[in-house]
Amino acid sequence: MNFYTRKWVKPEDLNAHGTLFGGRLLAWIDEEAAIYTIIQLGTNGCVTKYMSEINFINSANRGILLSWV
Repeated sequence: MNFYTRKWVKPEDLNAHGTLFGGRLLAWIDEEAAIYTIIQLGTNGCVTKYMSEINFINSANRGILLSWV
């Protein structure tokens, strides 16, 4: 199963520097991981236990469309 995600960086997603707030990106990742898990397991009973590493390489500005697989 391929699971594609797209998020549009809006003004409410920005930090004081005008770039995507890292916490917002982590929330998006957590939400998408939960959706994927719920679909795969067929249950709504899941929680995030552990995230090992997120490496922020580039910043994202307002209006950017982010996508990942």
